[in-house]
Amino acid sequence: MKVLVGLGNPGKKYEGTRHNVGFEVVAELAYRHGASKPKVKFEAEIAELAVAGQKLLLVAPQTFMNASGRSVRQVADFFQIAASDLLIVCDDINLPLGQLRIRRSGSSGGQKGLENIIQHMGTQAVPRLRIGVDKPALGRDSADYVLDRFRKSEQDAIDKAVRTAADAVATWVGEGIDQAMNRHNIGCKNTDDPS
Repeated sequence: MKVLVGLGNPGKKYEGTRHNVGFEVVAELAYRHGASKPKVKFEAEIAELAVAGQKLLLVAPQTFMNASGRSVRQVADFFQIAASDLLIVCDDINLPLGQLRIRRSGSSGGQKGLENIIQHMGTQAVPRLRIGVDKPALGRDSADYVLDRFRKSEQDAIDKAVRTAADAVATWVGEGIDQAMNRHNIGCKNTDDPS
């Protein structure tokens, strides 16, 4: 079994924000593959589906972003999942809007949810798929920026990125992380750098 963890903040207040693109990828996969009705367990909404003939567990932690690791650790322990069988989907302010970057390991790059997961899992070798949400304007606080909704002019690019990210997850499940990186890290110069 593989586990996809989409990061975001729970509640209507945060729907459609830059920080919640991970939740949007989870929703896209659930829609495409007819996931089971979500259950609340492990401080998360979880649902099961089949992708490429394999079971995939969708996890949307409900702990708020900065405490996502608690939920992920519970899921990993209960299902006895190795870190390499997790894929974390999150926003990244260091990537241009809509660009995807998949890596098998590395630092959190300042993404607080990913940082918390790395701490709880005890390793940086946690695969992740980052979705670029662009940088805040000079002088703007990044913590506030990621809680903004996308501008109308950005929505097409982010919708496309969510769909492409769902394709990348299917590639990861069916063919492995190397194929997912080769196929979906378009425009990324070095996909295995340490950050």
